[in-house]
Amino acid sequence: MLQGKKFLVTAAAAAIIFSACSGSATSAPSAGASAGASAGASAGAAGKAYNLTLIQGVKGDPFYVTMACGAQAEATKQGANLTVTGGDKWDATVQTPVVNSVTAAKPDGVMVAPNDSKAMLAPLKAMNDAGIKVTFVDTGLEDLTFAQSFITSDNEQGGTLGAKTLATLIGDKGTVLMINVDPGISTTDARAKGFLAEMKNHPNITVLDVQYSHDDPTVATTITTSTLAAHSDLAGIFATNVQNAEGAATGLKQSGITTVKVIGFDAGPKQVEDLTTGIVQGLIAQDPYTIGVDGVQQTILALKGQATTKSIRTELAAITKDNMNDAAIKKFEYKAACGS
Repeated sequence: MLQGKKFLVTAAAAAIIFSACSGSATSAPSAGASAGASAGASAGAAGKAYNLTLIQGVKGDPFYVTMACGAQAEATKQGANLTVTGGDKWDATVQTPVVNSVTAAKPDGVMVAPNDSKAMLAPLKAMNDAGIKVTFVDTGLEDLTFAQSFITSDNEQGGTLGAKTLATLIGDKGTVLMINVDPGISTTDARAKGFLAEMKNHPNITVLDVQYSHDDPTVATTITTSTLAAHSDLAGIFATNVQNAEGAATGLKQSGITTVKVIGFDAGPKQVEDLTTGIVQGLIAQDPYTIGVDGVQQTILALKGQATTKSIRTELAAITKDNMNDAAIKKFEYKAACGS
């Protein structure tokens, strides 16, 4: 396991989600969070006004919008200038020219969510070789050696949490489907790994072959409706990101099916709405705002020649209809725009 922030499931959420599970959820203090915050505060806003760029995984995605809000808040606090950019879809061929353009602009530091753990290595290594400090946020590469820091959720544990939650909701029996994005994405690969490993502990649950949506909610909708037609015993769906959760919910609505339980990864406005109306029964939420804050902090520490934390794990929370209005849980809901 990478060192840094420890995985934390919010206690109130974990208690509700795991009330019928064997075993119990654990929580731990986020030592990395306090350390990162104090380090950022000590760096201060004095000195050079650094020029930073955040390259989002996808523009407009509530997860990355929320990350940008955190990054902007911290950049303002530290007296840095922040530019936010990104591609219109999750695709290395779309992200590569964005990365090359940012490299040509020569900012002091970049926080980036690589779209592919292999394909983005060359352009991001070229960025680093150009003297730009590079920090990975959310997703990473197979080669992390040149990154100032890699800040992400404990995605494998999130997949495990999703599997345990879904197993409880379907009475530990039945057929389930996982809708993933594409192979080669560090975060969703880890979620899938955690989900499949945990499902081996549930012998009365049949896991269908994974289906890939290519980060397109309309494809996820088609996958859902076609699976329902082929498997009348479908009991549950695990969606590995926002687009897949939206697509699965739409597919269930179109089919008029109310018995299939859905666990979605992420907590964008649409997912929260679906949770409220009962289309989705649980959300595994990340903390993208803190990822943005930490990304700016670590990049500025590197620019100041100070020690950085090479790997930081941010918190996860299990959100249900029962706990979604708790103050401790509300902060995990993603934003459609800063200030919303």
